[in-house]
Amino acid sequence: MKKYDFDEIIERRGTDCVKYDLLESYFGNSESLPLWVADTDFRVPDFIIDALQERMNHEILAYSFRPDSYYDAIINWMELKHAWKIEKEMITSSPGVVSAVTMLIMALSDPGDQVIVQPPVYFPFFSCIKGSGRKMVENQLIIKDGRYTFNFENLQQIITPLTKLLILCSPHNPGGMVWKVEELEELSRICTEHGIVIISDEIHADLVFAGNKHIPIPMISQNSAMNSAVLMAPSKTFNVAGLSTAFVIIPNKKLRVKFERVLQTIHIDSGNIFGNIALEAAFRNGYNWLTQLLCYLENNYKFLEDFISAKLPQIKIMKPEATFLVWLNLEAYELSEKELAKRLIDGGVALNNGSKFGTGGDGYFRLNFGCPRSVLEEGLLKIERVLKK
Repeated sequence: MKKYDFDEIIERRGTDCVKYDLLESYFGNSESLPLWVADTDFRVPDFIIDALQERMNHEILAYSFRPDSYYDAIINWMELKHAWKIEKEMITSSPGVVSAVTMLIMALSDPGDQVIVQPPVYFPFFSCIKGSGRKMVENQLIIKDGRYTFNFENLQQIITPLTKLLILCSPHNPGGMVWKVEELEELSRICTEHGIVIISDEIHADLVFAGNKHIPIPMISQNSAMNSAVLMAPSKTFNVAGLSTAFVIIPNKKLRVKFERVLQTIHIDSGNIFGNIALEAAFRNGYNWLTQLLCYLENNYKFLEDFISAKLPQIKIMKPEATFLVWLNLEAYELSEKELAKRLIDGGVALNNGSKFGTGGDGYFRLNFGCPRSVLEEGLLKIERVLKK
């Protein structure tokens, strides 16, 4: 079994990389340590690079299509990782998960209809809804036993005849929750009862830590399968977001046809040659690599947890059950988010401000621990120096 090195430092500056090369634009400090954008600092695995290089040996990059082997790779991965048996006909495409959210909103609702979000949550959802001319309705998550869960009482109260869709983030970003089966069952039951289709962003589904089990929303019940669309990609798992390749699984043919009509109308269904190749290589060869990555990430989180417990006990950590992101509550410092953010940047570390994730995000910052341990330690030491001034 090949052993992969996740401690390797790879220089990313100067590669037109958002995470590093746009620090000046976003934070006014190009030298900050970037623990913000949700991609990792790990080398793309060799089996993906080899597949891409092999394709580059053929020097024509013309129109292409997705072969059966592409669909087979997705089907086999879903069964291997999630015990979910799907069929080729259920799978359609998108350049990315966020663009798929927007296209589904356009396909399955009308301007003026209501779309439910559950903040604090991945913030691009907000512009997907508002930019499509729909009304965003909030069903804010609540904290119970140190983790987020759904507020079902509020959900029932905010539903109206204009409520057509609910966007689910599963696993949750930024909190890192892996939703429990009973949580998903009740959410699905309510949505089915009211004819609300669930758009489920499951891009972090493969990054689940020991003791937790990700359940794709269509697996909850037949009603749920007929009332949902799942959005996935290899981008977070294998660090290939720049290849702009995602896929959408829609078991209900009527919903799928509506989505594909939008996809084809704006002519973005052809895909990216290299994205398709990377996806297939990742899902065919990535199990061992991913096993090692998850072990490394769990140890990174344990390092962070121990550091904060010993040196920054005022910070409250929401323990992630998945992803390489951690949600930190800094309310105990009794400083505004603006002041905390300025101190962090001046101290040389860039995190995501919690308010960006919507209602309930104030007082929090999101930290990306998908990096070599030495980089994580450097970032934590910078945070310690800032907060102990």
